[in-house]
Amino acid sequence: MALSVADKLQIARLIDELGIRFIEGGWPGSNPRDQAFFDEAKKSLRLTNAKLTAFGSTRRAGIRPEQDGNLAMLLAAETPALTIFGKCWMLHVTDALRISAQENLELIHDSVRYLKERVGEVIFDAEHFFDGYADDPEYALKCLQAAADGGADYLTLCETNGGALPEVVEAAVRYVVAKLGTPIGIHTHNDGELAVANTLAGVRAGARMVQGTVNGIGERCGNANLVSIIPALKLKMGFDCMTDAQLKQLKHLSRSVDEIANRTPWNAQPYVGQSAFAHKGGVHVDAVKKNSRTYEHVAPESVGNERRILVSDLSGRVNLEMKAQELGLTLDAKSPEARAILERLKELENRGYQFETAAASFKLLVDEAFGRRPCYFNLRDLSVNVRISDSPAAQARGLDDQAGLRDTFDTTASLEIEVGGELARATAQGNGPVHAMDQGLRSLIDKFYPSLEDVRLIDYKVRVLSSGSGTGSFVRVLIQSTDGDEVWDTVGVNHNIIHASWDAMVDALEYKLVKDGVTPQGERTTQRRRVSSVHPVAIAKS
Repeated sequence: MALSVADKLQIARLIDELGIRFIEGGWPGSNPRDQAFFDEAKKSLRLTNAKLTAFGSTRRAGIRPEQDGNLAMLLAAETPALTIFGKCWMLHVTDALRISAQENLELIHDSVRYLKERVGEVIFDAEHFFDGYADDPEYALKCLQAAADGGADYLTLCETNGGALPEVVEAAVRYVVAKLGTPIGIHTHNDGELAVANTLAGVRAGARMVQGTVNGIGERCGNANLVSIIPALKLKMGFDCMTDAQLKQLKHLSRSVDEIANRTPWNAQPYVGQSAFAHKGGVHVDAVKKNSRTYEHVAPESVGNERRILVSDLSGRVNLEMKAQELGLTLDAKSPEARAILERLKELENRGYQFETAAASFKLLVDEAFGRRPCYFNLRDLSVNVRISDSPAAQARGLDDQAGLRDTFDTTASLEIEVGGELARATAQGNGPVHAMDQGLRSLIDKFYPSLEDVRLIDYKVRVLSSGSGTGSFVRVLIQSTDGDEVWDTVGVNHNIIHASWDAMVDALEYKLVKDGVTPQGERTTQRRRVSSVHPVAIAKS
């Protein structure tokens, strides 16, 4: 992951809003981007809750602190707090630094003392502390004492390799807390998928500074995930580390960082993921309706998330009722309509439909069951033509198709629709069959329903369903659309990918019209007439 200076400034502001106490901004002088970040931070970054912290190492061996360029760059960052790391494992002292045990203690003490005389707060990160403690607990403790004697405000015990178990971390932290009076911090990595557990074990043993990252982003397998740690501290361990209002921003922070970093959000991420409070089985949904604590360990709104009721062939009528409520619809779980919808739902899912991530199509399904789904237009004719033509490069070189270079596919869609008794026809070209079909439909339908001009497709997924038919298998098409205010998903299934795409695309447009309360043009029928004529894709060699 790489962040620009503007990205880092934006994320710093988001973290500050959450109520985090310290924000480590990078290592000034190690690379131009981090240096530029601290230069810009001096000019434009105004924090309310957090203190910006620059990060670096202890002085180099053989020189005095005032001669060390790294310490000079830290001070030049002009942050109210500084963080430096030092070696606490004899293996690193002898094999990495190649100095004596005593000289390493002097590096730590001198560096902390020098910085503390010039800045408000100094945090000492005891690198590889738990490995060092396992090998030589007496020397590991001496390293911490050297930093404490130098004036460190916090001593952070770092589980740098990420392989320790929670009971090991807890015992070591408890020992250090009993021996030293300086506040202790905990910094863990996720190489054993225990970073969150190890952090909470450290806090349980007396650590009072927690270091981590948003969404656990970090080297190798990642750092401790603050998005999981913070609600555990506040909601489960009783630490008043931020206000209720700040905690409700947690999902927003998590998603914002993923968006800035151009990462796909983890749907199953605890607390803030899209699936964290999603319920599917009928037994679960029925219980949640009666008392949400039956299947939710915290209230989803406490961390800025929301409950999601999924509908599938595992659904009961209560699922339908709660999903309808979620969509702003009224549906009695015991009504004949609910039974009919449930049967229809199971029938469609047996054919390959999936409504768990296609709530817009489900809403239209409910409307159709009640006979209130408007008919905005009907497709009368559709043909999609893909023509293979010579590529300009091949023509220029005089190559024939035996060379395999005739690779330009020109795609054209011709369609006719009926809107309120009026026929309209259009022909459009596109990058492929679905794009051409979409371009042609939109050139027609937008004239009758101008509000559709705001709708655009933002994601398109195709999945081949297991049928043993190879390329003749049924496919499921999921389309995600937006009008700038809302994002919605629709689904279509057919053995013909064009047909499946058409159904998903029409659902996407009709959902927008229903959502906006648009009245159909001309004839006000409530029955949507299906495709009357869909010609197969024609591939012709020009």
